[in-house]
Amino acid sequence: MSPGARRARLLLLLLLLLLFLLLQLPTVAAQRRPPRSHSLRYLFMGASVPDLGLPLFEARGYVDDQLFVSYSHESRRAEPRAQWVRTGAASQLWLQLSQSLKGWDHMFIVDFWTIMDNHNHSKVTKLGVSSESHTLQVILGCEVQEDNSTTGFWKYGYDGQNHLEFCPETLDWRAAEPKAQATKLEWEVNKIRAKQNRAYLQRDCPEQLRQLLELGRGVLDRQVPPLVKMTHHVTSAVTTLRCQALSFYPQNITMKWLKDRQPLDAEDVEPKDVLPNGDGTYQRWVALAVAPGEEQRYTCQVEHPGLDQPLTASWEAPMSGTLVVGIISGIAVCIIVLFTGILFRILRKRQASRGAMGDYVLAECLK
Repeated sequence: MSPGARRARLLLLLLLLLLFLLLQLPTVAAQRRPPRSHSLRYLFMGASVPDLGLPLFEARGYVDDQLFVSYSHESRRAEPRAQWVRTGAASQLWLQLSQSLKGWDHMFIVDFWTIMDNHNHSKVTKLGVSSESHTLQVILGCEVQEDNSTTGFWKYGYDGQNHLEFCPETLDWRAAEPKAQATKLEWEVNKIRAKQNRAYLQRDCPEQLRQLLELGRGVLDRQVPPLVKMTHHVTSAVTTLRCQALSFYPQNITMKWLKDRQPLDAEDVEPKDVLPNGDGTYQRWVALAVAPGEEQRYTCQVEHPGLDQPLTASWEAPMSGTLVVGIISGIAVCIIVLFTGILFRILRKRQASRGAMGDYVLAECLK
């Protein structure tokens, strides 16, 4: 093999190796991206007088932020709310879930009357119904962290206020208000119920969450990075920078302001809640009031599971009208000069060719 052929073969191998490495870059980045935490939570709500339009008991189940099941006391049925739980692979899990929701339906109503009794809210009229309506809300579930550790939560709210919270480590209840003390003492006598609650939070709930995540693979574990942009708003009193994160999934996102590359205090920032879009993604924005002329000192930093590294955005001041006109004029002058040069060269070539042709004709005539 000649030296030239060897060099060509070596160059081809190097190009193939470079192409392979470039193709592997997205895979390596995905492997280095840390796993995200997941949660399973159930929301229970009900009213003591359903005739007001509120249900006696209604439940909704969420994996992360995705609603996947609903249940009502009237229908006594668990209804799927996501396509990925309608498959045949979910039949056994769905049977267990339906039984659990029926049991929670009964538990909720018993607990409701217990709390109402301890508040002296269970008085009835001559018609045999309560003279006023009250509400009870329950949130329970678990979260599996990135390191595979788990945490559980089980909280009660009564008439829109925090009421009781279960502590699985100590098997007791934490009262959020003085009127919850009577229910706390009554429930702590029943140690069997406390142990069942702890077993659900620490064992059954994480196991059910892992099964649901397996069913929803490709939907629940997708990561859509945010589109980040900065806008500038000026009023008579203040100048405001607004950092927007658009079309991202999942909804957990961190947005913070930096001044001269240093984080600002939280009280200086106006945060906004994460809002859903109609396509299953989310949006959020944070605003900051700044002194006029100092906009360039501030940047917005965004962290999201879909990003390999934090993304920063800053305000780019638009060019003034004079500068834009100057740039356009300069470009126009350059174009005119370029075409003039080209036209001049064409004319010179034509003149030269005509001169050569004239000399040739003259030489023929002299012969």
